[in-house]
Amino acid sequence: MIKALRPPGGTPVRGLRLARLDRRTPVKKLNKGVAARTRDFLRDWSLPRQLAGEKLMSDASRSHASNVLRPRLEEADRVGTSICPFCAVGCGQLIYAKNGKPIHIEGDPRSPVNQGTLCPKGAGTLGMLLSPERISTAMYRAPYSDTWEQKPLDWCMERIAQLTKETRDDTFAETLPDGRVINHTVGLGSLGGATMDNEENYLIKKLFNGGLGMVSIENQARI
Repeated sequence: MIKALRPPGGTPVRGLRLARLDRRTPVKKLNKGVAARTRDFLRDWSLPRQLAGEKLMSDASRSHASNVLRPRLEEADRVGTSICPFCAVGCGQLIYAKNGKPIHIEGDPRSPVNQGTLCPKGAGTLGMLLSPERISTAMYRAPYSDTWEQKPLDWCMERIAQLTKETRDDTFAETLPDGRVINHTVGLGSLGGATMDNEENYLIKKLFNGGLGMVSIENQARI
């Protein structure tokens, strides 16, 4: 019989793994357990099978663990595509989900940017996505305030639209002093991200420049 030792006071200490053998512990039982573990180890060890002539890339590399091992992606019921949220490279990602919750994220082999690979930071996207510290609601800080408050997304979108219209109306110029038509505003600007594709940049240029008259349109990848 094996009993765990406790330090004085009766409170176990994390990481302290002391044990003692009770006098009633049968020696044959201990020897039998060691022999069984040794036999299981030798049965799963690939080297004896290689020496016996089995192929290294086939039967010799199989073990009990590999026979019962199942891929975690087997439980996924949906697969979606995304773009890595970190740097400006714009690597494609595949997001595997089960019951509406992501369970695994890996590189998308169809992406011409990364061809299925991810850097260590991109490979850790799942941890960031499921982190309890991740902010998942819209936060608003009023002018001259030092605190943030939660706001509904619809309220934030309406607030952005109102401020955009007010700024455009206050700074819009139709003509220059010499009479030339310009129809633009220098009171608004747009800075795009490198993960945007050609279609998104086309729509931004068409809406901001042609629709709002915005002059300062740039992309941080080019800067």
